[in-house]
Amino acid sequence: MSYREDSDDGGSGRDMRKPLLNTGNWYRMSSRQSTTGNLGSSAQILRDGSVSVILCVLIVALGPLQFGFTCGYSSPTEEDIISDLSLSLSEFSVFGSLANVGAMVGAIASGQIAEYIGRKGSLMIAAIPNVIGWFIISFSKDASFLYLGRLLEGFGVGVISYTVPVYIAEISPQDMRGSLGSVNQLSVTTGIMLAYVLGMFFNWRVLAILGALPCLILIPGLFFIPESPRWLAKMGLTDEFEASLQVLRGFDADISSEVNDIKKSVATSSKRSTIRFRDLKRKRYWFPLMVGIGLLMLQQLTGINGVLFYSTKIFESAGISSSNAATVGLGAIQVVATGVAVWLMDRAGRRLLLIISSSGMAISLLIVSVAFYLEDTVSEDSRVYSMLGMMSVVGLVVLIISYSLGVGAIPWLIMSEILPVNIKGLAGSIATLANWFFSWAITMSENLLLNWSTGGTFTIFTVTTALTVAFVTFFVPETKGRTLEEIQTSFR
Repeated sequence: MSYREDSDDGGSGRDMRKPLLNTGNWYRMSSRQSTTGNLGSSAQILRDGSVSVILCVLIVALGPLQFGFTCGYSSPTEEDIISDLSLSLSEFSVFGSLANVGAMVGAIASGQIAEYIGRKGSLMIAAIPNVIGWFIISFSKDASFLYLGRLLEGFGVGVISYTVPVYIAEISPQDMRGSLGSVNQLSVTTGIMLAYVLGMFFNWRVLAILGALPCLILIPGLFFIPESPRWLAKMGLTDEFEASLQVLRGFDADISSEVNDIKKSVATSSKRSTIRFRDLKRKRYWFPLMVGIGLLMLQQLTGINGVLFYSTKIFESAGISSSNAATVGLGAIQVVATGVAVWLMDRAGRRLLLIISSSGMAISLLIVSVAFYLEDTVSEDSRVYSMLGMMSVVGLVVLIISYSLGVGAIPWLIMSEILPVNIKGLAGSIATLANWFFSWAITMSENLLLNWSTGGTFTIFTVTTALTVAFVTFFVPETKGRTLEEIQTSFR
């Protein structure tokens, strides 16, 4: 078995490698105008490379914003959907889990789609079923249409979860790549919070229409941003590659050094167009693949989804009766903490933040575990029980902050940075699939585990989070301040 990269230089092969979304020559025209001093308004805005990259990131960040909205949608709509469509609790649970199933299918396809039609084309493929899925949910009359809409959403989310981090990593300058890459997770957390907040004011059908808005804006926005220069270089589209990189770095920037580095990296990786599975035994392939899969798998095995699922009962044990307000508060904390991570990413570095983040999670999960074990030994009417409830709330808040500072964002960022260009499609699909599979497994098993033992469940999460600390300490390299080409060369 093998994974083949299309490297044919023939004319027909070249046509097949054209980007799905060809935005034309507007940025090349603007580049020529900049050299003659006749700058149009759009060229003047894009003269500053950092502004250009940030605008591109903000446009593609609409994808993970919708990703977060999908994750948060089922929480505020559960009672209304069950009532309006006469569903059982188990039927609604199926509805919630189908997003993960669709995302697994999307993850399998994401790498191949992004390799063959480009990063922008891949996002278009993801956005269209997302929009259709939201409208199907909004107009659903029974469970079957509800399920179909959720599957379509999940498929789009699976493709988005791989493509957006990769696109951002490939367009960003090395000194901004960490912060800009973290915008992906910031958008996810913002989308979750928006679903919680808007769910307090709109019914589930209107909320579904609102859920389609990010992708409805993303679709036309894709026509105004350049394709990934590294993907264009890999496909042999030299003119488009240099024009894309020029607009991303600014029309006055000297890109000759970066162009040469990318060309050398692409030339080296293209010497062998067919990657066989036995080749993955070489360190240049197995090590980054192991790190990428390991981080995305451990992100879910820390049990963050299960903990958030149980957060309402934690608040109730502390005497906090307004679960909606508490949930929105948690969402706000997550957004703020992720915003801090965006600021820290290119200052503190990925590896240090991951160690601090996972260590904080392990300590907070241990606190919650101890609190639950002790609650079983005291009366619910006692003062000690209330204190233990507050102890659980503190542990939960620290957990959310710790997760948001590193474990939430950095695994996706590192996956997009370390995978070699010639196996990125295959390896990225495997890593993304692993993340969504374990997300589904935790979601499906959390009720069983919590019914078995609340304290025991949180103890399991504590152990897996401690393993995450060890994994990061011994295996995860620092990628701050290095170009993608330097990172990938270090594994050879």
